Order: sequence, then C-alpha cells, then structure tokens
Amino acid sequence: MAWMETERAALVRTLHGADPQASTLCEGWNVSRLLAHLIVREERPWAMAGDVLRRDKPGHEHSLDPLVARAATDTGYRQLVDRFAAGARGFSPMRWGGDAVNLLEFYVHHEDIRRGTGDAEPREMPEGELAELRRLLPLAARLGYRRSPVGVVLQLPGGEQATVRGGEPAVTITGPVTELALHAMGRSAAARVEISGAPGCVAQFQAFAGARDRRA
Repeated sequence: MAWMETERAALVRTLHGADPQASTLCEGWNVSRLLAHLIVREERPWAMAGDVLRRDKPGHEHSLDPLVARAATDTGYRQLVDRFAAGARGFSPMRWGGDAVNLLEFYVHHEDIRRGTGDAEPREMPEGELAELRRLLPLAARLGYRRSPVGVVLQLPGGEQATVRGGEPAVTITGPVTELALHAMGRSAAARVEISGAPGCVAQFQAFAGARDRRA
C-alpha cells in the first residue's frame, strides 16, 4: 500500500475529530473548506483551474462552494469525510499519481488542520513514510524556494544536506523532514526549524518566507 493511504487514514481520523468551522493554516480556509479542496482535487482537479483563472480570493473559491454548503450540517460533513476516505474514483489523475502526487499534499494539509488552532506537537510517523517524504522533499522544495532572493540548503538533524536553491549567500534550514516539508510548502510560521546564515541573508529570506506564507 502506498504511504499516501497511510497518511489519508490518519488525516481522516483527524477530520472526524475536528470542528468543521475551526481555522487551518490555509488563509481563508476552515476545516470544511480544506476538506472540500481535498475532494475536488481528487475528483475534479480541472475545476480548480477556473478558480485560478477567476482569481478567486481564498475562502471564496467557486469550485469548493457546493461541498462547503453540504458540510454545513453534521451529517453532511461526516458524509464528505467518508467520501474523501474512499479515495479518488474513475480516471482521476490523482488516483494514478501515487505518493509522488499525493503524499506531501496529504501530510501538509493534515498539519494545516492540526496546527491551525494551536501549537500541536509533531506526530509519531512510520519510518517508511518519513523516508518517502525525504525522497520527495527536494523537488517540492526547489519549486517552493524558486523565487527565494538567496540560496537555500536543507539540512536534517544528522547533517545530511540538499541544496534546493543555488546562489550565494545562502541560508541553511535545519529540522526534521516533516518540519522542512512544512516550511518548503509555505508554512514557515508553523514549521519547527532553525535558519542560519549571515544576518542580512537570513533577514532577506525570512521576509520572503513570510510573504509566501500569506499566499500559500
């Protein structure tokens, strides 16, 4: 079984215990809107393109509104959680993308919910899932930091490094792979990492990361 399904199951448990109206780390999204996003992303990913073309503001995405309305009742919300738990159906590209397409997405949105209303402690996760996150992270980080004004090096606590944005000067971001993933994908305020480098370089990078958080 792909690790994305392990993370889906954990996310479903969290969704069942969450307040649908609770805040998340995603601007403009409560738990029910984030759940709607997960379903639309799997079932009708092309619908989200319309939101982008219309430049819908966070919290006002047309593609999500019908599902958010259904989640307004307790029964409707539970049905939507079960719908996400069942996974993508038919010929959805997300169904066939496996861990490469879904694992980081599920992990980060899971933490969006867990950390959206407080400073939740990091979870215990299977070693195999952590290894897969470590494999997927460099590409995601290269995309996430592609506009960084300085170079970016990721470093695990054991010292293993990956340069994900070339250039000098550079900052080094140190933390567990789970926290590095959150930072790389626009959740720097919630990520438990250490950033080191020349003071001016760090200040430039943190300004970039803070602005990117608000757009994530």
